[in-house]
Amino acid sequence: MNKKKLSHSNLNSSITSVLAALLCIVIGMAVGFLVLLAINPAHAWGDGFVRILKGGFHDAPYGVGKELANAAPLIMTGLSVAFAFKTGLFNIGAAGQYTLGAYGALYCAIMLKMPWYVCLIVATILGGIWGAIPGFFKAYFNINEVITSIMFNWIGLYLVNELIYQNGTGPMYDVRNTRTLNLGKSAELSKALIPDFGLNKMFQTNSTTIAIFLAAAVAILIWVILNKTTFGYELKAVGLNKSAARYAGINEKKNIILSMAIAGALAGFGAGLYYLSNVSQWNPLNSTSLPTMGFNGISVALLASSNPIGTIFSAIFISHISVGGSFLSTKYYPTEISDLISGIIIYLCAFSMLFRGKIHSMLFKNADKTNVNAEPAPAKTETKKEGK
Repeated sequence: MNKKKLSHSNLNSSITSVLAALLCIVIGMAVGFLVLLAINPAHAWGDGFVRILKGGFHDAPYGVGKELANAAPLIMTGLSVAFAFKTGLFNIGAAGQYTLGAYGALYCAIMLKMPWYVCLIVATILGGIWGAIPGFFKAYFNINEVITSIMFNWIGLYLVNELIYQNGTGPMYDVRNTRTLNLGKSAELSKALIPDFGLNKMFQTNSTTIAIFLAAAVAILIWVILNKTTFGYELKAVGLNKSAARYAGINEKKNIILSMAIAGALAGFGAGLYYLSNVSQWNPLNSTSLPTMGFNGISVALLASSNPIGTIFSAIFISHISVGGSFLSTKYYPTEISDLISGIIIYLCAFSMLFRGKIHSMLFKNADKTNVNAEPAPAKTETKKEGK
């Protein structure tokens, strides 16, 4: 009976979480439409809101392929932030970990001519190392991980730029094109590209690979680790209460470092998926700001309520409206409208607990009362003593 009640409660909680996220999306889209009306009311619907709603489907199949290519690293950075959230940490350093992962993937691809899966492994390791450093300071010196993560974001960015550029003489830097080598144009580097298995032909792109499936598989794996393993239980226990976890015999310092290392590894893996799919190139002259993928991961995690499976869908949604915003005619609207809508949705996610409470009280209050009345406690039976 208790198991049935628990599963019923979990189902209700999942439903309310999904409905709360949808409510945030609807309100955010409505506010975005009002902004479009304020800027240019004559074109607000057809040339503005409809294009954002269609997303990549406005220019299918190319736009859909672009959505999937951008969603893969978003899933991973969203997982990076969500994993840390689940273990009681705030990994705002996903951008720096993503940057180190990008360097690891590009170095192995361009300099060492390694196959794509080796490049992905190195990207994951470098991201994990960069994430473990704030975890170490948190575990042994109780320094807030937000502070150290922000510092290591910028350290990682300029370190990578210097390693690649080296005053224009760096071996990874193509001086003629003032950018890193294009993996897709070099036959000897082609094995570093993640295979597409016909997806490029289907979507008429050159950057739609199996990266989206790899990211989804990792999200499922993280869900299993957090919810079905002892290791995941220990990580969440440390996040909930370090003192109680220590009393239960859990090494809280080790688990804090491991949590941040895994979060960093996920971000680094996402960078590998992005650059080894040839979606873009790293240009140290232009890359003087932190990669937006790292910060967009916070949006993905919040919208998914830190659920690893939910990050798949929230990342695809964020990618959908971002690509839709890129199709807005600059004659009428700035393309940053989609970022504005994303920001409003994420701001509303801060009130998701309030939304979930209201939705739960509306939908399940009567149902909960019915369940209580339908399952009365068993009556006590008295046994008569014999022989009296």
